[in-house]
Amino acid sequence: MNFLSWLVLGLIAGYVGSTILNKGGSGLVVDVALGAVGAVVCGYIGTLVGIGAVFGLNLSTLFSLVVAIIGAVVVQTVYHSVAGRS
Repeated sequence: MNFLSWLVLGLIAGYVGSTILNKGGSGLVVDVALGAVGAVVCGYIGTLVGIGAVFGLNLSTLFSLVVAIIGAVVVQTVYHSVAGRS
């Protein structure tokens, strides 16, 4: 269930990350998918380190959302920098 929670949170974070970066050209679907990947990876790393876990709608979830947005922004930034060079 933890993976599924991070995936749902990642979809939200992907949209927010796309809005923060305001990158055009790849589309909303790609940005949300990249955000979900970034959130899941960052959430997994955060869980290993002991700072990220999604258990319900509480303060921990808000912190997890911040972690997911950071992961989404990082993955989207890397994607846009690599895709923009071709």
